[in-house]
Amino acid sequence: MFRLLFALFATLVIIGMNAYVYTRFLKRIDLFAPIQSVLKWGMVGVVGLEMLFLLTLRHDTLTSEVFFVIAGFIGASFMLFCVAIVYDLVHLPLMRVRYDASRRMMLKGILDVTMLILALSYLVRGFMGGLSSPKITEVTVRLKGLEAPLEVVQLSDVHIGKVLGKAFLEEIVHSVNALDADIVVITGDLVDLEVESIGDALDPLLEIRSKLGVYFVPGNHEYFHGVEAILTHLESLHVRILGNTHVQVGGINLAGVYDVMASRMNHPLVPDITAALAGHNPDLPTVLLAHQPKYVTHLKGDEPIDLVLCGHTHAGQIFPFGLLVLLDQPYLYGLYQHTPRTQVFVSSGAGFWGPPVRVMAPSEIVKLSLRS
Repeated sequence: MFRLLFALFATLVIIGMNAYVYTRFLKRIDLFAPIQSVLKWGMVGVVGLEMLFLLTLRHDTLTSEVFFVIAGFIGASFMLFCVAIVYDLVHLPLMRVRYDASRRMMLKGILDVTMLILALSYLVRGFMGGLSSPKITEVTVRLKGLEAPLEVVQLSDVHIGKVLGKAFLEEIVHSVNALDADIVVITGDLVDLEVESIGDALDPLLEIRSKLGVYFVPGNHEYFHGVEAILTHLESLHVRILGNTHVQVGGINLAGVYDVMASRMNHPLVPDITAALAGHNPDLPTVLLAHQPKYVTHLKGDEPIDLVLCGHTHAGQIFPFGLLVLLDQPYLYGLYQHTPRTQVFVSSGAGFWGPPVRVMAPSEIVKLSLRS
């Protein structure tokens, strides 16, 4: 039922978004007057391709190249939709000002050209951002009771799948190894494939150099593609799964919970903070891995948790989409003080999902320097 409702909602969004782009922006650009018919049918074709993307989202039926192109169209449609809104906000009041016809047309021409330049810049920056290598973000976090400094590298939302593959993960592992981590944690959405299709794409994980191990909690996308089989495969690559459990390592309690998506899908692997913290050492600070930031809203607030590490949001991925993300998640990106004791850090993630686009939300690998 959840998938059906999502597909219906996504369909309406795609149709409405592209219709708005055409009727409120492209159709009103005087420079495009000679090719209006081409634009109209082109937009119809784009909607058809984007519908194909939705229909095949959970099935391995499209080639990587076709998947990349269609996903790119979705990103471009969203960005043009944002530009169209700005165009409307400027154009409508401009047309109400009492200018003579010639001056009005001159101002409209200036507006049209300006918005076309803005749209092109937005698109170019977005695709360049999406296809850029993840940057290294260094963050210092103070934890009460931490006896010795600890270097933790966080990976999140790598999304190895149809577009991002083994070569991308090899690049990430190379960057991680250069950071000389004590602990490497992966906070979900590592893969967008079923185990049968993964092949050797995740094998670079075997090459991660970490003094105290590599730890993982699943994200919502692992549930979409068979979470149990994925977890078993990761364990074969020497990745330790922290599903509602914890370990004492590096002077901290490192705990993890399953993702809240389990409840929506009626899956048995649901998050359980009581189980995750059972038997923890109260004299050590506790770091919790939870894929979605909104998991903290499921907590009572008095749990002995000092730091929660999350991903999921992609920092909005395409500005201003982050404003919509905040309707679902309490935190978007960065370090927050959730309660007097508990801090929350949300990573923008290393990869992308869907459109190969990032605007004002660069991909990252995070080096967390934990200090007393």
